[in-house]
Amino acid sequence: MEKIYAYEVRQDEKNVLQELAEKHGIKVVCSPELLTLEEIPRLDAGSGVTVLGMAQYGEAEMKALADQNIHYLSTRTIGYNHIDLEAAKRHGIHVCNANYAPNGVADYTVMMILLCLRNYKQALWRMQVNDFSLSGLAGREMKDLTIGIIGTGRIGTQVMKNLSGFGCRLICYDQYTNPAAAELAEYVSLEELYRQSDVISLHLSLSPETYHIINHDSIAKMKDEVVLINCARGGLMDIHALIDGIEQEKIGALGLDTVEEEESIVHRDLKTAIFADRDIAYLRQFKNVVYTYHMAFYTDVAVRSMAACGIEGILEMAGGQTCRTQLC
Repeated sequence: MEKIYAYEVRQDEKNVLQELAEKHGIKVVCSPELLTLEEIPRLDAGSGVTVLGMAQYGEAEMKALADQNIHYLSTRTIGYNHIDLEAAKRHGIHVCNANYAPNGVADYTVMMILLCLRNYKQALWRMQVNDFSLSGLAGREMKDLTIGIIGTGRIGTQVMKNLSGFGCRLICYDQYTNPAAAELAEYVSLEELYRQSDVISLHLSLSPETYHIINHDSIAKMKDEVVLINCARGGLMDIHALIDGIEQEKIGALGLDTVEEEESIVHRDLKTAIFADRDIAYLRQFKNVVYTYHMAFYTDVAVRSMAACGIEGILEMAGGQTCRTQLC
């Protein structure tokens, strides 16, 4: 492997990618743009490609890569729902994702919980107009609450480790039991988690089984004024159900680092553009919705790890070595 094309490259990744190129004696060609179907025939045959997650790679893209004799694709993200793995297998494309320590997202999740519980968004708004009143800003203390974690992989478990010092009761749900998580929280059914939790935080990958796991029906089963946190994938929550839940005051607060259909806006400067996504615009304006733009992962450590996985995963697969993050 002599050349790897890197797409959706942020400015902060460039130096790391160049370091990796020099380390491995290869050429890395960087572009801030998406890899489109029209672009694929222009790539050198036999090269590798690393992308992020703002474009979809399905049957047509996989066929085009194979026709160009490109058989190694990596995504510099943990999530890989933007890549059709079955199509990749059909066309002989080897795919891997990225890996990084769970601490950054776990820390961010706890921050989101605290911002929601302490009504910080409203306090911040008031300060901008020199309103220093306290009316309506009384928060809740975590030691008095039950916090439910859906998804007990590395990130979900680290969130529970972080929360264990606050004295809250921790419960969790996952299809599979993680012994490390079981030492921190009580495993319960999903129905029980909905019923008992004051705060619910999602730490799942997005799949057909988890798509819209938070919907009108599941919200109806939750406590009144439940706080919902999503630092995982936007598609886990039905945005229309969230809007209805806020309007009906069933949901007490939302802490969202990701929402569905965010791909056209995330990590882009749109301050002089027409913001046309009405659902996101409407949801984020509520006084009890804290919304950030898919940045929970964004630490110096994670950036280096994601870039390294994006390059070294391709080299490992192409060299017949074990790639820990290989998906197919």
